[in-house]
Amino acid sequence: MNDQTQTSSGGTAIYASDPEASRGRLYAEPGSATRTPFQRDRDRVIHSAAFRRLEYKTQVFVNHEGDHFRTRLTHTLEVAQIARSIARSLGLNEDLAEALALAHDLGHPPFGHAGEDALADAMGNFGGFDHNAQTLSVVTRLESRYPEFDGLNLTWETLEGIVKHNGPLGPAFVHRDIAEYVSRHDLELATFASGEAQAAAIADDIAYNNHDIDDGLRAGLFRMEDMADVPLIGAIFAAVLSEYPGLDPGRIRHEAIRRLIGEMVSDCLTESAQRLKEAAPASAGDIRSLDHPVIAFSKPLVDVDQGIRGFLFDNMYRHFRVNRMTSKARRVVQDLFGLLLAEPHSLPPRWSKMAGEPGSEQTARVAADYIAGMTDRFALDEHARLIDVQARTS
Repeated sequence: MNDQTQTSSGGTAIYASDPEASRGRLYAEPGSATRTPFQRDRDRVIHSAAFRRLEYKTQVFVNHEGDHFRTRLTHTLEVAQIARSIARSLGLNEDLAEALALAHDLGHPPFGHAGEDALADAMGNFGGFDHNAQTLSVVTRLESRYPEFDGLNLTWETLEGIVKHNGPLGPAFVHRDIAEYVSRHDLELATFASGEAQAAAIADDIAYNNHDIDDGLRAGLFRMEDMADVPLIGAIFAAVLSEYPGLDPGRIRHEAIRRLIGEMVSDCLTESAQRLKEAAPASAGDIRSLDHPVIAFSKPLVDVDQGIRGFLFDNMYRHFRVNRMTSKARRVVQDLFGLLLAEPHSLPPRWSKMAGEPGSEQTARVAADYIAGMTDRFALDEHARLIDVQARTS
């Protein structure tokens, strides 16, 4: 079960996850003389087909809306950069934090939250759909690269972080796909995950808010002036405008976003350092056994974060232009799922072999896996091929 490696463990704190003490992989493999187990996990994620597809999966805007808006891939790279910075500053293992950041969105379906909501509704009678559970399915079942096993055969620590990066999972919140995997490989769902997983999770929050502000301004969904009363970011925009009168809007936007990221990271480091000092964990296991996260924002910053999210919800996620895109996205996913559930022979051969009878739970799960792996543009093309009677079928 355990990788053996000659490389240094990485991470300087006693509570950092030590790759040389990894709990190993579900399928035993020879170790590497040049890379730690967590470095190998990171590299396997980067080389996966699911990771490449993130380039054409949307965040808020459908992929073809513009070349300068974030995609799942650019978001993921931003999360990885922030996660590494946090891990480095707190003495955590950077490689594990990066691997988790790079993997965290692999299970997202096309069209962002609209696609996920539509797939969750469609799977309502078949166990539901959850992007975290889907990420676990991608890295343990759906990727097909290796001759001896399905998935990527990642370490226990990476799989644990994928499943629990937002905290422990009580029985009522364990998705069927997670429960099925844990029955073979216990990820200890009732505890918190490692400090590295917590760092990746908070890096996701930091990146998400900041890039949505950037994209929303760039798209003209709201103006800088509209954010004057939004906690922290309003004051930051005012300070930049005061310091640089006459500066072009693009540079103002970038400088404000840069400062906001800096403020959020700084707050996280200060609060987390205090929590670590108080908890005095002597190992990564001690962090897992706590009844609260150790990587976190201060209470004032939590309020700021909620204020920013509230502004974005009202002014971006519910903007009529975004509503039009999400409405179309939902219809595409719903149409595809309905047709494939009723007519599984329309699936490509690899997928149709795994399907069951029309309308069955097995077929629903295969259809959901197939759709979740689609990029925005492939989903639109597949919808045209299968639904539009005048479109070409190949």
